[in-house]
Amino acid sequence: MSEITRRGFLGTAGASLSTPSWASLIHSESGPLRRLRDGQHARVGLYSIGHERYWEQFPGLLERLLGYGRFIESRMKSWGDIYYAGMVDHEAKARRVAEEFRRRDVDLIFCHAATYGMSASHITIAQDCGRPVVVLNLQPAAAMNYEKTGTGEWLAHCVSCCVPEIANAFRRCGTPFRVVSGLLGLESTPDISVAIEETAARKEAISAWAQIADWIRAASVVRTLRDGRMGFLGHTYPGMLDMYSDFTMITGQTGMHVEVLEMCDLARLTETVTEEEKRRKLAEIEGMFEISEDSPSDPLAKKPRPEQLDAACRLAVAEEKLATEFALDALTYYYRGAPGNEYEHLQEAAILGYSLLTAQGIPCSGEGDMKTALAMKISDILGVGGSFSEIVAADYDRGNIILGHDGPFHIGIADGRPILRGMGLYHGKWGDGVSVEATVRKGPVTMLNVTQDDRGRLRMIANEGEALDAPILRIGNTMSHVRFPLSPAPMMDAWFALAPTHHGALSVGHNASIFRKVADLLGWPFDSVTA
Repeated sequence: MSEITRRGFLGTAGASLSTPSWASLIHSESGPLRRLRDGQHARVGLYSIGHERYWEQFPGLLERLLGYGRFIESRMKSWGDIYYAGMVDHEAKARRVAEEFRRRDVDLIFCHAATYGMSASHITIAQDCGRPVVVLNLQPAAAMNYEKTGTGEWLAHCVSCCVPEIANAFRRCGTPFRVVSGLLGLESTPDISVAIEETAARKEAISAWAQIADWIRAASVVRTLRDGRMGFLGHTYPGMLDMYSDFTMITGQTGMHVEVLEMCDLARLTETVTEEEKRRKLAEIEGMFEISEDSPSDPLAKKPRPEQLDAACRLAVAEEKLATEFALDALTYYYRGAPGNEYEHLQEAAILGYSLLTAQGIPCSGEGDMKTALAMKISDILGVGGSFSEIVAADYDRGNIILGHDGPFHIGIADGRPILRGMGLYHGKWGDGVSVEATVRKGPVTMLNVTQDDRGRLRMIANEGEALDAPILRIGNTMSHVRFPLSPAPMMDAWFALAPTHHGALSVGHNASIFRKVADLLGWPFDSVTA
């Protein structure tokens, strides 16, 4: 298992998908918090295109272009499992490559426009595989050496000339495509070249490779969701119509299996928790959290009572057992029931353990909001967090909007040590227990919302802002002041006009670009007020 750490986050294109940046959150006597579930790497097919008549006419050109292809393959390996099929320069080779891509079950295909290549010589790959295609229009040099360039040298640089043909052919054949244009980004110039090909530091190469990384990471999200298991425990909070979801719709549009769980499953596992397991969990929690005193402002928020901590630790162990037994990748939960019943007491102690699971790679959303559990899972796969949030209030004096909830919180993106508070009453709910009070790390953040339209299609909305240092309420809730480019009133008007679900996943970093790519690969509409 990997570990969870407080330092850094996966906000860079080169970060590893399966080793989150918070990889060792707290070291206490019981050791670091273990990651229970990590995202899968995308399987990527890559091929280069060219014209077979060139190879005899211009010695060394084929080997040169294959070298560019192998360079692309080597860089892509930072983000996915890559299969490079080499040069595709006629239709028969394309059919063999398509068969191999299908055999390897690739999630995404990259067509490297290495030089001019006829669209008919390779279009069958996209048609036969039925996978998303990204065309790479990556020029080796920023400019040709005009004084020394002959036809063979020119053909190594005229990569753009076939891209309009590819785009037209794909469009007319009903094949969706994306294009990444820029520079190849070599560190050194090949001996055969008469131009300067050291372009790694050029902005055109940096931007292109950031896009390539995002496409591969986005495909990793799609693969992880497709093979994932969503737990649904209890029911959706009664009356919250925006959150109601059709399980078949979730499976149909993400591939995730929905495992319907009963509260008696959790109760059964609670009975198996030993005193030693509770002791280890308490030590783990004491290493990660600050245990609060009484709140100076809210008589309902007090220092956790020993019996509240005991119940929270016991249930946290049981929740981890539940996630393990049912092989969950995400979970949404809520239970009301008759006042004072056994399951209500389990619900009261739930937030702490579900906050831990969220940081362990099994995002948990409250109130039975399955669509927000999806948003949290997408954020976690990408390594940018994803904490259960809603609009709490606006601070018109500061120009901020406050985002948060009464949990669960993604501990991996906390600003400092989260606080555990004892709650005399959960607002709008029943019972009392232990809650998490925290704020996300200061700096760039993105609110990701997964909602659905009137035809049942899932939609994605992502808004970028800045988390700022400002006072929060000391009532046992998570809260973060976020400033968006628009001031609060027009920001909320524009956000609400998009008809979001009222919860979302708060992530660290400006992530709208990669969220947009995830939505594209999933076939979902994407909207944003700020990006």
